[in-house]
Amino acid sequence: MTRKERFEKFIDYFSVNQPEVQTELHYENPFQLLVAVILSAQCTDKRINLTTPSLFKKYPSPKELSQATLDEVFELIRSISYPNNKAKHLLGMANMLLYDFKGEIPSEVNELVKLPGVGRKTANVIASVIFNQPAMAVDTHVFRVSARLGLTLKANTPQQAETQLMKYIPTEYVARAHHWLILHGRYVCLARSPKCVECALNNFCKSYKPSNNLF
Repeated sequence: MTRKERFEKFIDYFSVNQPEVQTELHYENPFQLLVAVILSAQCTDKRINLTTPSLFKKYPSPKELSQATLDEVFELIRSISYPNNKAKHLLGMANMLLYDFKGEIPSEVNELVKLPGVGRKTANVIASVIFNQPAMAVDTHVFRVSARLGLTLKANTPQQAETQLMKYIPTEYVARAHHWLILHGRYVCLARSPKCVECALNNFCKSYKPSNNLF
């Protein structure tokens, strides 16, 4: 099976079975999503969704957040991973938004990555979800699932995986494909014990071997 055929099967399946898909992070506006995605690095969406309501209530916009102290933010996010570093990122992000971007979330990836705590993955999420741009955010799930399915080949970095995925996925599917890969990795193609037998993609998965389920 060619790689193009793998991509076609991948898109055909999810287009029919999961045509509408979105992030599992809870948010009500672009600023809230940016905060949530910054916090979500190396942390589960479930934990972030438990943490952000009190944060959003106290700091509903970049202006209020920029006026907070490090200790105040830390106390609200202390239950997530790396709270000290992330508190610093949030304060720096809020101040830069106010003074460099007039309080508005930039739409371009090359502008978003200037914000503290915002790497390429986070920038691609914002560009895709908020601004509906064909941006592919590669997290650990996307990286793992795309490799197992044979959508990416010898991709050693998220950037290499992103480049390969963008080459083969039609523009109109990129934003949804990002979520398809994440959710499939989160609930089916697990890192340690993938549910290969019940996976609907095992008929073309490059890693699936019926004799021992995987590899």
